[in-house]
Parts: sequence; C-alpha cells; structure tokens
Amino acid sequence: MHDAPTPPPAPEPLDGRAELSEFLRTRRARLQPEDVGLPNFGRHRRVPGLRREELAQLAGVSVAYYTRLEQGNGRNVSGEVLDAIARALRLTDAEHSHLTHLAKPKHHKRKRQARPQHARPALHHLMDAMDSVPAYVVGRRSDILAWNRMAAALFGDWAALPAEERNWARICFLHPGARELFVDWEQKASDMVSFLRMEAGCFPNDPLLSALVGELSVKSEEFRTLWATHDVREKGHGVKRMHHPLVGELTLAYETLRLPDDHDQSLVTYHAEPDSPSAQALRLLASWGADATRAGTAGTSS
Repeated sequence: MHDAPTPPPAPEPLDGRAELSEFLRTRRARLQPEDVGLPNFGRHRRVPGLRREELAQLAGVSVAYYTRLEQGNGRNVSGEVLDAIARALRLTDAEHSHLTHLAKPKHHKRKRQARPQHARPALHHLMDAMDSVPAYVVGRRSDILAWNRMAAALFGDWAALPAEERNWARICFLHPGARELFVDWEQKASDMVSFLRMEAGCFPNDPLLSALVGELSVKSEEFRTLWATHDVREKGHGVKRMHHPLVGELTLAYETLRLPDDHDQSLVTYHAEPDSPSAQALRLLASWGADATRAGTAGTSS
C-alpha cells in the first residue's frame, strides 16, 4: 500500500505592503526633477528619479507621512492624499486606480475568488452569430472562458487544451506559437503582464492568481522582468499585427467590452478595416473552416 502523495502547498498571497511600496518607488524613479518643474543638480543625486522629499513637497504632505506610505503602510490614508500623490507622480487613470486598490484594499471572500467563472449561454449564441468576427470572452486572471469559430481559426484550437491551460498569460509566455502569431510579441507580453498587475491590485488574496504569477515567474525570464516593472494597464482597444500560417499578415483592430452584469468578464472582438487586405484574409480564413482551427498558432503549440 502506497502513501497518498503530499499535495503541493497553497500559494502564498501577494504581499500587499510590498506591492504598494514597490509601485510607489518605481513610479517615483521614472520621474526626473525637470519633469515636474524642479531644479536638477545632476551629479549630486544618488538615486534615480525624484527624491522622497521632492515627491512629498509636490503632493503637499510631510516627508515622514509619504515615507510611511512608500514603506507599505497605507492604513488610514485618505482619498484626497492618494489623489495628490497620483497627481505628483503623473499617474495614468489605470495607475491611479491601482494605487487606490493597493493602499485601500477591499476584502473579498476566498470562496468567491476561487469559484470557477462561466460565460452565459447568451454570450455563446451572440459570438456564434458573429460568424466573420473573431470573438472570445476573457475572465479573471486572463482565463479564456468561451470563443467562436473565427477566434479558433485565428488563434488556434483552444478546445484541445485542458481548461486550466486556457489562459492568455500562459499561452503568451509558455506557447512558442504565440511569438509566431503576434508580430509585436513584446508589446502583447507587456500588455498581458500589465493587466495581471491590475488584477493583483484588486485581488491580492486570490490563490489562483498567486499560483499563476508564481508559475510564470519560474518558467519565463521575460515574465519576471516585466513583472518587476510594476506597470499597469487596463484592457481596452487598439490594433494588433499578426502573421497567420494560412493567410499571412493581418492588421486587426480589437475592442474589449466589459460585461455589465460581471465586470470580471469582457467580450473581446477583432475586426479588419472594410475592403482591406486583412478583411480579405479574414474571409479566406473563415472559408478554411476546421483546417484553419488546426493551423492556428497561439492555442496549442508548445
């Protein structure tokens, strides 16, 4: 009789104090005195970017108060002070939101965080009706929850992956096919990590997110490097250039539509400019049917 294998230890939650400290430090380091109207004495500066006392002066708070905050002590900090620090640091809207989540974290029940997500049946029907538009639903931690035939033709056969592997971050960093599909893979990777950073600020105690970050940190040097920058970005809209093995180059615009009844899920669509070579390539891809799905590069290559 063999002993049952010892289950792996539960992943440690992300350290909220350390996250707040590193985020403020990296945002301060990227600003130079001349960026904010302060004199720069050049060779006499021992640290990159603004000094703590300079940032505190710009934000209108004491040096001791700002120092405590940058050391990760966000207890009792007011929204007005966070707003002032965000202005002093020239934070984007996404960075400002991230700072607020780090300094004033909301408490979420662990059971709710671990509950599997599912796309509503109506969303499946909607995407099926979009027979010429690649579309998919992405949830927490960049999990891919549902997709249509055109998304499979463009990105690969996600149905062939185990459910736990249907995750954009894992695909982006651990599947070589993603590097072949996205012409600017570095930007795709940066966007992916910046999105996960936003998630970490909102849900620091999510064990599945902690496990994902730990796995990618061990398996991908690129992920570790990008994670250390503490950059954050919301998923939005833009343009991606791709190279598909069947139809060649495509330039596609994407839109991320957050669902009104579940803000942790978004519908993502890709479309080409009308009458463009990319639109013609999408039509050709649609005509390939199942053969296109098997040829997709980002989903199943390893």
